[in-house]
Amino acid sequence: MTDFFKGIPQILYEGPQSASDFAFRHYNPDEVVLGKRMEDHLRFAVAYWHSFAWPGGDPFGGQTFDRPWFGDGMALAKLKADVAFEMFAILGVPFFCFHDADVRPEGATFAESRSNLEEIVDYFGDKMEATGTRLLWGTANLFSHRRFMSGAATNPDPDVFAWSAATVKSCLDATQKLGGENYVLWGGREGYETLLNTDLGREAEQAGRFLSMVVDYKHKIGFKGTILIEPKPQEPSKHQYDYDVATVYGFLKRFGLEGEVKVNIEQGHAILAGHSFEHEIALAASLGLFGSIDMNRNDYQSGWDTDQFPNNTPEVMLAYYEILRAGGFTTGGTNFDAKIRRQSLDPEDLILAHVGGMDTCARALKAAASMLEDGTLERLRADRYAGWDAPGAKAMLTSDLAAIADRVERDGIDPQPRSGRQERLENLVNRFV
Repeated sequence: MTDFFKGIPQILYEGPQSASDFAFRHYNPDEVVLGKRMEDHLRFAVAYWHSFAWPGGDPFGGQTFDRPWFGDGMALAKLKADVAFEMFAILGVPFFCFHDADVRPEGATFAESRSNLEEIVDYFGDKMEATGTRLLWGTANLFSHRRFMSGAATNPDPDVFAWSAATVKSCLDATQKLGGENYVLWGGREGYETLLNTDLGREAEQAGRFLSMVVDYKHKIGFKGTILIEPKPQEPSKHQYDYDVATVYGFLKRFGLEGEVKVNIEQGHAILAGHSFEHEIALAASLGLFGSIDMNRNDYQSGWDTDQFPNNTPEVMLAYYEILRAGGFTTGGTNFDAKIRRQSLDPEDLILAHVGGMDTCARALKAAASMLEDGTLERLRADRYAGWDAPGAKAMLTSDLAAIADRVERDGIDPQPRSGRQERLENLVNRFV
């Protein structure tokens, strides 16, 4: 045991009336919701990068956190792992997620970085076996180092493409070895800063070929997890190619990968794309692409991705409603891609941020389940489209314009507008939150 979380107890469920900061009021992992344990519905994961690797900087200032594991060398990387698994145990989360650069020091060569990763993977393996904590997903950091300033797969320099491919191979190998349930690709610099130096067609072809290689390698090594793309419209690049769910679907269709790859949807990224979280989830589900989520929120008064822990139950409830409608998670889960504020310096801040986020999600899940069980919203939705169940309406979809036009005139069709009942539905939702 380290001393980093000294004095902080294991967080247990005490119910809504608890007066303790260090307790769950709504997250009871064994509570059964719609026939499944709450833990199995939510599948919580801690993000290694924000919780243990982020120094507390922002666009206008640098490090504010002083962590005992900050620095280079494997000894400090292992201390970081010790602290991380202690936090997983305190919170009782079943999963974690990581990038390669979060967990191992950068080597002088690619081979040294790979060796460092392999060493820490073995260290993780022992801890995972001892604690039962699992890996929700692994991924590669292909955006922080200066070599990626012009992208990874889409880089104009073929050597950067090669380095990136080798990095993803090593991270897929690590994810496979640790029994990871998914592998994520986020193209933070797969985009452009200016069209003046960008060949859009060439870069799309490179990205498509790169992803095809990833899928091929998954099958070669027998990785049974899901390959996920994480959409985001901009930041750090001015424009990123994986803009939103719809854009990712078009990309996958273009390269024949729609049956191989799904999406990891982040709340903050959905907002930056001009959508709601529930929109992106519902669209992904309708396209057969829904995989997993990164749970956070943005500050709506700021123009960037602030990655804050969720605290808005009505907002989160609508997201889980769409997840439940889609049948729930399979290999995916709820990863807290969220970071404490740079003024939140104490170890307890890191714990309490996750406690609040987990309680918010649990409360939202229960509200979403109640609304789904009630069935009124789905009945009203079905009623709105009931006209399409008539034989003539169904036949129209296999007809042609001329035949439809003849029918309009023959039958004297004169449609009148009908209310969408939005306010009634919004009031209905508020009954459950």
